[in-house]
Amino acid sequence: MRLTGKTIIVTGAGSGMGEAMAKLFAQEGARIVAADIRLETVERVVSDIKAAGGEAIAVVSDIANPSAARELIKQIIDAYGKLDVLVNNAGIMDGMEGVEDISDERWDHVFAVNTTGTMRLMREAVKHFKKVKGGVILNNISIGGLNGARAGAAYTASKHAVIGLTKNTAFFYAGEGIRCNGIAPGAVETNIGQSMTNLNEFGMGRAMLGMGLNPRTGQPDEIAKLALFLVSDEASFINGAIVVADGGWSAY
Repeated sequence: MRLTGKTIIVTGAGSGMGEAMAKLFAQEGARIVAADIRLETVERVVSDIKAAGGEAIAVVSDIANPSAARELIKQIIDAYGKLDVLVNNAGIMDGMEGVEDISDERWDHVFAVNTTGTMRLMREAVKHFKKVKGGVILNNISIGGLNGARAGAAYTASKHAVIGLTKNTAFFYAGEGIRCNGIAPGAVETNIGQSMTNLNEFGMGRAMLGMGLNPRTGQPDEIAKLALFLVSDEASFINGAIVVADGGWSAY
């Protein structure tokens, strides 16, 4: 029970990697706040956790909303009295547009979810962590944040920005007992593709050039196991790291 007594927020917990993380963390003794924009999916995850003997609550949250972060952190403090770990997993794709074709609307929405929403939750969490003298942040970034050939301009830029935010936060608050790391999954079998609309033919052609080099797709539980280690006390000396989990795809 590596997370006994810990209270953990997982955003985007209604499916995919977020669901796998929430369930695994609960198995390890954590109290889970499962947040998602879709009530029915996150309620199903919480029901599964409780059926397995774990503790969890479901919260509907649209992290693109400017007030969402403050409201979510307040709900957690009201419910459990503390927060120990924030996992920023929620994210959306773009339509594979290059910079020539990206619209302001698409750019703004992708950044609102992937970058600004993540920043706001980190901001509220750090305020709490400073008061209680410690805490952990884990950001799900993707290898799209490490190179330019896995998505369109908006997604790629949004995830590169979160890498900088992760490293800056890790360095700035290391003396406060706060750790901040990122994971960079490769191709994982989730439903994030459902957020892709009006796909750009040129961008798809360019981004797909490297797909033939991908050894295999990953499973959500494989990413959850890495996340478990990074949010646990076993990773106490790991701070400011971006850990790639892509089966060797980016090693070529």
